[in-house]
Amino acid sequence: MAGAGSAAVSGAGTPVAGPTGRDLFAEGLLEFLRPAVQQLDSHVHAVRESQVELREQIDNLATELCRINEDQKVALDLDPYVKKLLNARRRVVLVNNILQNAQERLRRLNHSVAKETARRRAMLDSGVYPPGSPSK
Repeated sequence: MAGAGSAAVSGAGTPVAGPTGRDLFAEGLLEFLRPAVQQLDSHVHAVRESQVELREQIDNLATELCRINEDQKVALDLDPYVKKLLNARRRVVLVNNILQNAQERLRRLNHSVAKETARRRAMLDSGVYPPGSPSK
């Protein structure tokens, strides 16, 4: 009987492809993590959309405050509030950029995982193992 890390041998003496324990563990781990990665990606996307909406609202409010300040007969000093809004907008843009970079890294990681999984499945299906593989 073949061990978990060795390939079985057919009646003709040729190796028959069989998943190793390591390959099974890796594939199981990838399948276990895939829903969490996809959920995280969708949450990051939703946060990025809300960040864009917030930035637009801040821009609109800053514009409106400037217009009100210019239209007032009585001198109201709204400049500090406009500066605070612009500072908040800058921070929103910064957080949005950080989220965008994290989402891009997550997308690349997900793509790499899918590519590696497909490569391993193709190797298992064809019975071809790379040189030095413990599956030989």
